[in-house]
Amino acid sequence: IRCFVAVLLVRNDISGHEKQIRHLSLSALPGGVKFPDSAGGFHYAESGKLLSITSNRFIHWSTSGDTVQLLEQSLDTNLLNNAVKLKFTHCTVLPGGVSIQETLNNVIVLIATNQSVHRIVLLHPTRMYRSELVTEFQMQSIFADMGKLSLQDPTHSAIIPMTTVGQTAGPSAATAWLSHRGEAHYALALPAGGIMVVTFPPHNTQGSVTAVELKRSSMMQRLAGWMPSAIRGEQSPGDLALSLAVRELEDDSFIFAICQDHKLRMWSFRDQTCLLEADMLEYMPACKGVKRVAGQGHRLRLAFSSTTGLCLAVYMAVPQRGQFTVLQLVATDSNRYSLDHISSLFSTQETLVDFALTSTDIWGLWVDDSNSTIIKYINFEHNTAGQWNQVFVQPPPEEEVHIGVDQDPRIYRRGSERIVDLPWETLKKEVTVAVENELQSSVTEFEFSQEEYRQLQVEFWSKFYACCLQYQEAQAMPLGLTISPHTAMVCLFKRGFVSFLLPCFAVDHLYLSYDEYLFSEEETPIAEDPEVGRDILQLVQCLRLVSDAVSGEMAYEMEKALEHLQSPERAAELVLENIDNMIEDIQNKLQDIRNPTAAMIVLLREMDLETDSETGGDGPISLNVRISLSQLYGSSTAVTVVCQAVCHMAMTRALFCRDLLILQKLYLRLGDNLLQLQQDLIPRSSHLLSSYYLLKHIISVTFLKRLIKFLLLFLSVLSPQTVVELFYQTVARKAIISQIYSQQQSPSPGNALLHWPHMASNVVNLLAQLLWPSNPGFQFPECLMANCQYTQLQEYVRLIGPWCQVNVGSCRFMLGQCYLANGEGQKALQCFQEAATEVEKEEFLMRLTGAEEEEAASTPRLQYYNKVLRLLEDVGLPELVIQLATLAITEAINDVRSQAALWTRIFKHHLDLGHNSQAYEALTQIPDSSRQLDCLRQLVVVLCERSQLQDLVQFSYVNLHDEVVSIIESRARAVDLLAHNYYELLYAFHINRHNYRKAGTVMFEYGMRLGREVRTRLGLQKQVNCYLAALNCLRLIRPEYAWIVQPTSGAMYERPGASPKRNYDGEFAADPVKRQVDILELKDLEKEYILARSRLTLAQHHQPSAAIAGSASAVEMVALLVQTGLFDCALSLCQTFKLPLMSVFEGLAFKCIKLQYSGEEVQNEAWNWLAANQLSTVVNTKESRLAFQITALRTSQRCHYYLVCRFIFVCIKGFCDYRDFKTYFRRL
Repeated sequence: IRCFVAVLLVRNDISGHEKQIRHLSLSALPGGVKFPDSAGGFHYAESGKLLSITSNRFIHWSTSGDTVQLLEQSLDTNLLNNAVKLKFTHCTVLPGGVSIQETLNNVIVLIATNQSVHRIVLLHPTRMYRSELVTEFQMQSIFADMGKLSLQDPTHSAIIPMTTVGQTAGPSAATAWLSHRGEAHYALALPAGGIMVVTFPPHNTQGSVTAVELKRSSMMQRLAGWMPSAIRGEQSPGDLALSLAVRELEDDSFIFAICQDHKLRMWSFRDQTCLLEADMLEYMPACKGVKRVAGQGHRLRLAFSSTTGLCLAVYMAVPQRGQFTVLQLVATDSNRYSLDHISSLFSTQETLVDFALTSTDIWGLWVDDSNSTIIKYINFEHNTAGQWNQVFVQPPPEEEVHIGVDQDPRIYRRGSERIVDLPWETLKKEVTVAVENELQSSVTEFEFSQEEYRQLQVEFWSKFYACCLQYQEAQAMPLGLTISPHTAMVCLFKRGFVSFLLPCFAVDHLYLSYDEYLFSEEETPIAEDPEVGRDILQLVQCLRLVSDAVSGEMAYEMEKALEHLQSPERAAELVLENIDNMIEDIQNKLQDIRNPTAAMIVLLREMDLETDSETGGDGPISLNVRISLSQLYGSSTAVTVVCQAVCHMAMTRALFCRDLLILQKLYLRLGDNLLQLQQDLIPRSSHLLSSYYLLKHIISVTFLKRLIKFLLLFLSVLSPQTVVELFYQTVARKAIISQIYSQQQSPSPGNALLHWPHMASNVVNLLAQLLWPSNPGFQFPECLMANCQYTQLQEYVRLIGPWCQVNVGSCRFMLGQCYLANGEGQKALQCFQEAATEVEKEEFLMRLTGAEEEEAASTPRLQYYNKVLRLLEDVGLPELVIQLATLAITEAINDVRSQAALWTRIFKHHLDLGHNSQAYEALTQIPDSSRQLDCLRQLVVVLCERSQLQDLVQFSYVNLHDEVVSIIESRARAVDLLAHNYYELLYAFHINRHNYRKAGTVMFEYGMRLGREVRTRLGLQKQVNCYLAALNCLRLIRPEYAWIVQPTSGAMYERPGASPKRNYDGEFAADPVKRQVDILELKDLEKEYILARSRLTLAQHHQPSAAIAGSASAVEMVALLVQTGLFDCALSLCQTFKLPLMSVFEGLAFKCIKLQYSGEEVQNEAWNWLAANQLSTVVNTKESRLAFQITALRTSQRCHYYLVCRFIFVCIKGFCDYRDFKTYFRRL
């Protein structure tokens, strides 16, 4: 026996196109006949083929009064614009009045109401796309263009004629079909008895609508004028058809009707005659008195297969009992038919809602007195005992929710249905606001204690919960079911939802089944030994007693213990202490079990999902098959079905393990097999209980969209609502489908049929294995991390921490990444360190370290540290990088390359943090000289940029002195002189080490470059200072060592890293010329200093001269100074460089002569250059006093002004004695 589980899926009232169809000539019929709501489905003929565009594609329909809602769904692809609602004004849709047929080019919807019939012609999916292969995540439904159709076109819509004068009631039942010629036929059960068949011509041909009334004698009418073809016969009320069905065989259509008189009649539409009549009461035992009561709830279904032919199933709704009778239509000679009885099956006393017939089974749908849904099925050929198989429907939510003292009354739990209108978080917010507003509006007092306010919260939230239960109860009313003949998929339609039926696993079947179904060891396929099977049955019955004894409060405490990571074993003991009143009954039941430990071992083995291998498979599959497999079970519908099936399994088995653990604790009290229970069975049960609780928890965890933009666009197509749905869509589905098809024996998997029960059970089981925490695969946490679900991942790791010993290091690593994302760096570092010990043991960490782009380290652990260090660097935590790198160095004792890389990291981050001393210490530890030199260069540059020159100069640089000098020199020669101060840094560096000659050399070179490159007043001022500093350095040295080597131009100033073979133009450079080394002593530096000072003086008095003075020689400077009027400076320069004075005197004479013939304004300006020659500094000599006396006497004599100036100038400077001056003066 194989049972099924009904998985609640999506809401059935999805909004879509809404079209109103109205005939002006129609009005509502009197009497107000109302038919019950109904539902059904249509499955494409190629829905079971993998390589078809209609694979796993179907249409659901539901009726309610005057409305028909159509919904197309696919398990492989999301369909857009897939819902439509049709409203027929003044009409009511008949039972059985909706039928969907497909042709090669079209999908045709046939609808019959109590006053009209309609045909809707849509394009077939195979004609909507050029290719049979679908590569998109979503595609348009056949209902996408429904709004463009004219549904009131006379060729597709007609009014049913009234066959009886004064008739006020319309047909009560209908069926519709499409003939092989394309004609649309509607069989309508007339209220006075008989059947009318309305026919539309093929939709692409011209023709009129016809109607045929089938009676014991028939007549035919055309809507454009009635044309009687026979005399009307009389009909009795017993001829009223309660249920209709039709089947085309060869070139005829056979219409079957079960009537009020309990008779089954078969009509030939071609011959318009009744070919067969059978009294169904003949197949019912003890049917006395039934004939006198008119039938009301009889149903009829057909099924055809190539092996059994046409089978009929008739449900006889007899008071106090119901019976299904299965018959086979047999053709005899001379166009005669008979019925062979196959089976009679009795049903329960519940009210039948719908049933379906397949070639082997009958599926029934009932509701009991409490409006609970019941589904069962039975094989009508090979079930002599008449035992119906169970379908476990999801029970309604508990009427009261236990709210713990430590809990918020606002408890939210996502239902199994998919919410498409509002995001989950938005819905929670709106509900909270509504309930809180209701609470506030009912309060009359302004002050409450905390406990009083909590009681009010509990009261109002309980009211809201009760309203939700009422809504769900109304929406859960069953309407019908459908079975796909191509995939064997069973769907249950409710007023508000659609449920998919999936096979129930054997161990779940044992726990969910009622006692009456567990009557023999044949019910335990999980055990081959009959004795063990019997013990398992007895043990399951004991578990059911335990389950009944556990109250809601105790169950809550047990679940709370699991949530808070408390010991499940201790929680089970506490529960056991509270069920003392049931212990005696359980003990009596336990006495019937001969070997309880063997039965427990079998159950635990069946519930353990641990596997040794990774899920996934590889094999040679064609491109078409791979494309189809990439879409298989990928739609939102399939995702929800699969994930809810896993949830149902987890919930069932969590209860199973809970009750088993409590029972094992009871066994300990009895003293049986204590050692095996304590060491093996109880720990395994506790582990399984925690694992299934974890599965149940993560399936309900909401997916939070906190991704980068392009991932959000991708996931908006997938629209996952929980993290498990996200995992299935992005990771698990591909691996699962690959494994399923790699294990198939078929040489061409593309031709394999998509058998839903087999595929669904495999997909659900494999998904549960991927989620199982004790399996080596680590894809689920990886998926959470890849999609930024940090909170959910933290909770996952927290729940498995105390008891899961698989992937411990991987979980610590993931937890560390969560802490990083939340800004908790120290916690993250602790987790990363804990994970390091498991690097060589766990597949995920090995794969993580094997994906390094850099050169591989010597050990996996060092590779792991490199990975973590990059993570820490990416989030900007240099302190943690330093800590972890310091730890990693201890692992790299024999790996010089890794040590160098780690010390380099430590140096870099210390330097970034401003820890200059620590950075220098790390630099000295780098064993690789090239890395060390790079770091040293970086240290110099960074400290210079930060102006932290004191630290740079004071470091000892053991064994690195020459390298530091070389680096600073190269930087000094490569950068702008005014923007950086590397020369001054190098000067300070040498001064700090008392290397004065080097310091002088540096400053002299600095001054030389300033004269060549910075020809401004500021540059000349710096040059003077440089030469003066160089002089000071040499004066601090003993005279015999007071010399320097003159820096040469050219190669010294080449940029670092320049090619030694080519020049700046790319040409081959000439061979270097050997140059003579020039030694500069102190007197040479003094000359350069005086020359530089004269240049500065010139620039100070005449700004434009600074550009040419920087590179001028001493002779050129004398001319420039004389030209500017700086005779004092010119004479000093001549004296220093031993140059002739004639040019100075001639310049002075020229100025005097020029002044004699100039105006008063020019003569007044002459005092400016005279004052520039610093007379005040030498007025204490005999000659200077005489000069000033003469100046005072002859000031008024302008004509001799030049003589006075000449005299003063020459005397003051003392370039000639007084007698020479007198001689020279007389000559003038």
